Amino acid sequence: MNIKDVYINYVQYGNEKGKNIVLLHGWGQNIEMMDPIGKGLSKDYHITILDFPGFGKSSEPSYGYTIYDYYEILDKFLTNLKIKNPILIGHSFGGRVAIVYAAKKKVEKVVLLSSPFKRSSKKNSLKVKVLKTLKKVPILKELESYMKTKIGSSDYRNASPIMRTILVNVVNEDLTEYLKQIMVPTLLIWGDLDTAVSVDDARYAESIMKDAGLVIYEGCTHYAYLERINQTISVLKSFLEG
Repeated sequence: MNIKDVYINYVQYGNEKGKNIVLLHGWGQNIEMMDPIGKGLSKDYHITILDFPGFGKSSEPSYGYTIYDYYEILDKFLTNLKIKNPILIGHSFGGRVAIVYAAKKKVEKVVLLSSPFKRSSKKNSLKVKVLKTLKKVPILKELESYMKTKIGSSDYRNASPIMRTILVNVVNEDLTEYLKQIMVPTLLIWGDLDTAVSVDDARYAESIMKDAGLVIYEGCTHYAYLERINQTISVLKSFLEG
């Protein structure tokens, strides 16, 4: 699909009669990183996962996007697919996009997985220690080679000039007020060892949102949702069915 002169790669699968779940990946990632959630929910829900511009098989933007450009891309993407009132599940950067979308558009529910929303001074944010645990966690081990190339070193250093500009734009945007504008049930899933977005930030987000609940995974990092994928699927099913 082409939107604003950018090619958007995406996949759809699952129960065509089920409610629409849209999965939004983190910085430096792609469809593959959200697929374990999609597969876990595909029996009852219709799953859509896209590669954001500049990631995966989608083309790179021609200028330095802000978070609002990514919001507009997502809005046009869902409009083109005739997806209305979706359930948004976003990890990290994808959660940022979900926050803006859910504040501006109609959604049914929102799930934020270790999603930053405050302004950050870290150009190399999201450099994680999760690689040390890859061999211990089956679902992460399967993605080890991909994750080593994408998140094993500095996001900023690995990015192209355009994507570096975008990263700076994104981390410098404070979305706190948008969190307050989300009126639908929202689930927050965090790892207590997250060094990219602290669990204190998660607790603050829960406190300022209209209808939010926080689940904390002990001993887990910025990729808590994958480190305990079976628990994540169970928690998501309970939240979505409730």
